[in-house]
Amino acid sequence: MTDYTAYFAATQQASRALAAVAPATTDALLRALADATVAQTDFILAENAKDLAQMPATDPRHDRLRLTPERLQAIAQDLRNVAGLPSPLGAVLSEKTLPNGLHLSKVRVPLGVVGIIYEARPNVTVDSLALCLKTGNACLLKGGSDAAASNAALLAVAGPVLAAHGVPPAAVTLLPAERAATEALLGAVGYVDVVIPRGSQGLIDYVRQTARVPVIETGAGVVHTYFDQSGDLTNGRAIVANAKTRRVSVCNALDCLLMNEQRLSDLPALVAPLAEARVQLFADGPAYAALLGCYPHELLHTATAEHFGTEFLDYKLAIKSVPNLDAALDHIARHGSRHSEAIISENQIAIDTFLRVVDAAAVYANASTAFTDGAQFGLGAEIGISTQKLHARGPMGLEELTSYKWLVRGQGQVRLG
Repeated sequence: MTDYTAYFAATQQASRALAAVAPATTDALLRALADATVAQTDFILAENAKDLAQMPATDPRHDRLRLTPERLQAIAQDLRNVAGLPSPLGAVLSEKTLPNGLHLSKVRVPLGVVGIIYEARPNVTVDSLALCLKTGNACLLKGGSDAAASNAALLAVAGPVLAAHGVPPAAVTLLPAERAATEALLGAVGYVDVVIPRGSQGLIDYVRQTARVPVIETGAGVVHTYFDQSGDLTNGRAIVANAKTRRVSVCNALDCLLMNEQRLSDLPALVAPLAEARVQLFADGPAYAALLGCYPHELLHTATAEHFGTEFLDYKLAIKSVPNLDAALDHIARHGSRHSEAIISENQIAIDTFLRVVDAAAVYANASTAFTDGAQFGLGAEIGISTQKLHARGPMGLEELTSYKWLVRGQGQVRLG
């Protein structure tokens, strides 16, 4: 039986050692790791191919699992981006001197030991390493068995780089891919400060229901775009196509187009680019009628109730016709996952209402939801996209991986009474 406590204790000890690592050393480490990742492209891709061979290409997770030279270059660039950001550690959030002379300052500090549970997403291995080390956190990585070879390869590249910069190897620990490791991590009270799940709604629900340690949820993305009565058709075509087809397997991809009934005659033109990508449409009655004969017949289907509120992670899109903005807002409130939502409109009142009322981590006006991403938001990378409201919301970058503590400086004060 694997002794997970030994893993956890070593990582906890490493988290304390990280306090002695200078920020400049961490930045140099991340840049060196970026170079090493690119230099080891052939090795990493060969290991990634072993994982890909075990997963059908039709599996929605296949695209997330797949690494390419271009994606490794992007991973390396994210490492460099994180290295170039200022460290949040030690930043003074507020300070004051009390009437009794005590000086109080509230400063950013690491969370401590961060557990990350994720599925077939090897890029998360590197993103987690970079963001955790930059914020002085040790991390326990629990990747899925589908990406076991890929994750191990990325850590094999990272190991010598960490050692060369004086960082304890246990500061970044890849747990065994077996399910028992997940159960142990979720119960590691006293060793793990927070667990962050990244993956399917099923994984997130399991972590939330099982964990005995604090959890920050990075929820699934059931994403809507509402095309308003005043929406610009040219902008709308580009936004809808990008949000749906840029990468269908990511959580910010579009799942449901809400179409104002007064613009149904424009629906065929709005979704025309989707036909080129062979996107299957599941349309309600009015939308189906508007598309019949104008969209490839084999790709056009009648929507059923289960199509609304579904995160497809595939070349599939639900379409719902709505009479007005209020109906669109009601639909989003009922079926959304509080991830990313968008409106396409030229009516400023409608835009302002949508931005104010929609309850989501990222709310857009006249832009693609594909931008919900830590790197795109200027955070360097992300540990996940939080859909909850406590501690962090939206793409979680460096600041979201910190807490704070109060520093109290005195000159012999004692409390009376």
